Amino acid sequence: MKNFICELKNIDIKKLLADNSVIVGLDVGDKTVGISVSDRRIKIASGVTTISRNGSKRDFLKVKESLNGYKIGCIIFGWPVQMNGQPGSQCEKILEFIEELKNYFEDIPFSYWDERLSTCAVTNVLLQADLSRKKRRKVVDKSASIYILQGALDFLNRN
Repeated sequence: MKNFICELKNIDIKKLLADNSVIVGLDVGDKTVGISVSDRRIKIASGVTTISRNGSKRDFLKVKESLNGYKIGCIIFGWPVQMNGQPGSQCEKILEFIEELKNYFEDIPFSYWDERLSTCAVTNVLLQADLSRKKRRKVVDKSASIYILQGALDFLNRN
């Protein structure tokens, strides 16, 4: 793991609360990035947007633009480990994306959260809600970022 990425257990939630900051959640995929944010009490994750990626510098600018107006205390990205706990095939691509994204959020700590089965869990919820395939496709990545961030928030609030 890169040296600018810290363990979630080392995030100082009391400092974030005192600073009135939010935590950002990212679900980074090859085609899209789902973005979510916490409330200022660091308890509840809500969706912001899903951006389409085209593999250029513009992807990072779109993430930055989507988060204008938020006082960001930390960014948490989904880490796609395999069922055996080993890094998945997407991990290297995600690290490359996060390493470049760090240039746009220089003073903000980054951390990660196990996103195993997050898209599957979200898809099941959307199927139960009887959303069409077209509607699911529009919200699945943003919803996965909410799922990832909420898991991290729950962990931070337990410790």
